[in-house]
Formats: sequence, structure tokens, C-alpha cells
Amino acid sequence: MSSPLPYHLFETPLGWIGIAWSERGLTRLQLPERDRAATERRLLATLPGSERGEPVERRDEELPAKIAETVALLRRYAAGETIDFSSVAVDLGNADDFRLAIYDAARHLGFGETTTYGELANRAGHAGLARETGQALGRNPVPIVVPCHRIVAAGGKIGGFSAPGGSLTKEKLLELEGVRVGPPPPAQGSFGF
Repeated sequence: MSSPLPYHLFETPLGWIGIAWSERGLTRLQLPERDRAATERRLLATLPGSERGEPVERRDEELPAKIAETVALLRRYAAGETIDFSSVAVDLGNADDFRLAIYDAARHLGFGETTTYGELANRAGHAGLARETGQALGRNPVPIVVPCHRIVAAGGKIGGFSAPGGSLTKEKLLELEGVRVGPPPPAQGSFGF
């Protein structure tokens, strides 16, 4: 059994965010739930616990330098600052080549820049696979760093979002970046900022 996967929870203007990482980079980013405990539960439910040992929470002073930098960037982003996450190392585990291409293309979108699922598929070298692109983004383990919220549906509609709060969360992140899109579909849960 390898060493336990470390994780950290921290408060931001958006709420509590949780992250986990490996020696290769960020492995998970949990967007805010209704409170710290709910964010932690959701984060831990996504961590591969059995083969890595029990996850271990780290305190601020125990964070590796690169992870502390990532936390600082996320706090600044949540406060409305223009942040570029392209330098943040990510460990996407066993993501297949298609997902890796989609995530890489999404990471090339700048702060406040949006594109459609179909156009992102084109940029990733997978023309005609808009639906599959949406599915890949729905499995994105590190939202914000891989900015799946910047991908919108054709016709300027907001499209779906698999994070807590669904499309309302996506709309909030886009507004934080100065982007206004059409009205979201009906709420998909009880979460909302």
C-alpha cells in the first residue's frame, strides 16, 4: 500500500474548497458545498482511498510549497482576481487520451474566455465530438484549474455543470470572470452561492 493521499480544505469568498494531490500534482478540487463538513465529505467520496491508504488532511503550515501556491491562487481567484492556473501541475491519473486532449484544450482558455463544446472538441483535435466533450468535462477532477466552467452550449446557453449547484455554480464562476451568458436552466439541487 502506498502512502495516504493528502488533502486540504480552505475557506474562500465562494465558500470552502477542498483539494487533494499526489507527488505529480493536483488530483482533485472540490468546489464549495453548503459548509466545510459537506465539502470534506464530497471530496473524500471522490478520493481513491483503498489503494492509497486513508486520506490525511494537512494543515496550512504542512502544505508543500507548490500546493500552498495553488491554495493562494485559488483564494485570489475566488476573491475576483484574474488568475492564470496554467502553471499548476495536475495529476489526472488514468484519464484516457481523449479526456487528456479535452482538458489540455480547456486549460488554454484564458480568464473570462469561453467557447462551445463543439469548438473545444475541434481545438482538441476531435471535431464532431461535442457531446463526448461535455461528458469528459463532466468527469473533470480539477475544476477551475481545468476550467470546464468556461465551456458553454451552442447558441450562448450556459449548458450543464456537474459540480454542486449545477449551472448556477457555473454561472457564478463565469460572472466572477466578467462573463454574462443566457439564463441558466432550472436549479439542479439545493446548492447555490
